[in-house]
Amino acid sequence: MDNQEIVKILKEIGIYLEMDNEFFKARAYEKVAEALENLEEKTSEIYKKGGLKALGAISGVGISIAEKIEELIKTGHLKYYEDFKKKIPIRLKDFEGINGLGSKTLKKLYEELGIIGLRDLEKALASGRIRNLKGFGIKSEENILKGLEFLKKIGGRFVLGLAIPQVREIESRLEKLKEVERVAVAGSIRRRKDTIGDADILVISKKPKSIMDYFISMPEVAQVFAHGETKSAIKLKNGLDVDLRVVSAESYGAALNYFTGSKDHNIELRRIALNKGYKLSEYGLFDMKKSPYGRSPVGRQIAGRTEEELYKALGMDYIEPELREMRGEIEAAQKNKLPKLIGYGDLRGDLQIQTNWTDGANSIQEMAEVAMKMGLEYIAITDHTKRLAMTHGLDEIRIQKQWKEIDEVNHKLKVKGLKFKVLKGTECDILKDGSMDLPGEILAKCEVVGASVHSLFNLSRKDQTERIKRAMSNPHVDIIFHPTGRILNKREPYDVDVEELIKHAKKTNTILEINASDRSDLKDEYIRKCAEAGVKMAIDSDAHHTSHFEWLEYGIAQARRGWAEKEDIINAWPLEKMLKFLK
Repeated sequence: MDNQEIVKILKEIGIYLEMDNEFFKARAYEKVAEALENLEEKTSEIYKKGGLKALGAISGVGISIAEKIEELIKTGHLKYYEDFKKKIPIRLKDFEGINGLGSKTLKKLYEELGIIGLRDLEKALASGRIRNLKGFGIKSEENILKGLEFLKKIGGRFVLGLAIPQVREIESRLEKLKEVERVAVAGSIRRRKDTIGDADILVISKKPKSIMDYFISMPEVAQVFAHGETKSAIKLKNGLDVDLRVVSAESYGAALNYFTGSKDHNIELRRIALNKGYKLSEYGLFDMKKSPYGRSPVGRQIAGRTEEELYKALGMDYIEPELREMRGEIEAAQKNKLPKLIGYGDLRGDLQIQTNWTDGANSIQEMAEVAMKMGLEYIAITDHTKRLAMTHGLDEIRIQKQWKEIDEVNHKLKVKGLKFKVLKGTECDILKDGSMDLPGEILAKCEVVGASVHSLFNLSRKDQTERIKRAMSNPHVDIIFHPTGRILNKREPYDVDVEELIKHAKKTNTILEINASDRSDLKDEYIRKCAEAGVKMAIDSDAHHTSHFEWLEYGIAQARRGWAEKEDIINAWPLEKMLKFLK
């Protein structure tokens, strides 16, 4: 049993415990699930090396939970979990992502109406039975309907940052097979879409049979759809479909281009090829006027071994995968006017970090040490403020105590001769009227002030926009964190006029964040509008754990999809230049 399966079971146990009002125990299971999600090593390997004692060393794991993890690893089952499912046979996975359906609500719907799955829920909504339940009403029904629509819209898509690690693990294992000459992940993963539907992997090999046999026999495979010599298709246990194709070295670039997409981008490339008397396919670019076979329609291959030679033969600059969405990239490539995209190694700092002062898992010192290992030069500690009581948010007194700890950490770094800086910051809550959750005299002493909306998502478009604009106008607010409030596959953005926010950001010299966690907020289309308007942005991990710094990659990918260059991103700048730009 892999980590993802164990995490799923622990999270569901937490939900069942909430249904029984065992909130303390529920949180304990949730914390362990979060800890396992952040492990680089398989839980089964940890147990194999050190048994229950090793499991107990994992953050939050006590003897009771350790024994349950042991049972899962050894038997693939857990009686404690199975007993909950018999008692309350709700298919919890059916309801993931539907706002308004918490644990207590689900239990009531089961007990009162016998709802255990989505089909039951849809029937109850259609018949009007939910609105007549005590404690529900028409508004509750409308919210559930909206949640259902959102669930159907995301329809089986996976958040890029959650899907990519497993795909990379498969890619890495394939690379080690002696029969594999080269391997690459294509499709929407290569274009770094914020959510992806499936995964496409290409390999070059002259002996593909053993590769395909290995591929369909991997431990994470749940179902095999196809098993051939040049193509196989599987479904992983997490639900992701993965296709593996074998291509020749001569066609590798053309195949990579074709299977990377997007569809519209590829259609336009084929149209350009036809206008030049060429034929473009997944096998290569062929000059139909110069066939080596007399009257054969095959033509002579003139490009296709690499993508670079393919674009060059079509009369344009190489187009990075993130740009291939038919948003003007082909015209720009033909005129040598493509942006010089921010690189994956260009970030110098991270300006949104949570620690164990609020809802983070690690100390300031620990976050700093890992950030240094990641190659960063500075971070800002931006724990939540007092209004977010559930996170133990900081008030005026506690934030000043935190500053003393930051000073101590910086002193230790200086003594060691390390040129790394921890900045004093905040993720200050934006109140309903646009004012700040901390007084101006405190914000004035912060080196980085981020402001966020964490409540009242249902305000009108006008009121929400004015609320955030007022925060931007605050002389202390440097950055608006996750400006539209969306969480991929979980929550839609609140209704806000983003173009108006971009105009006001320019007017007030306020930075807009590209949140690199499972928010990917801003969207790529807004990033491009910011870049065109001269509004600066920050790419932040929103890290709540040392492992979350890895998310910065996905924020950079989102920025690249939005045509952003290094100069557009303030934390790609040296520390002093970045600090001078802030209010």
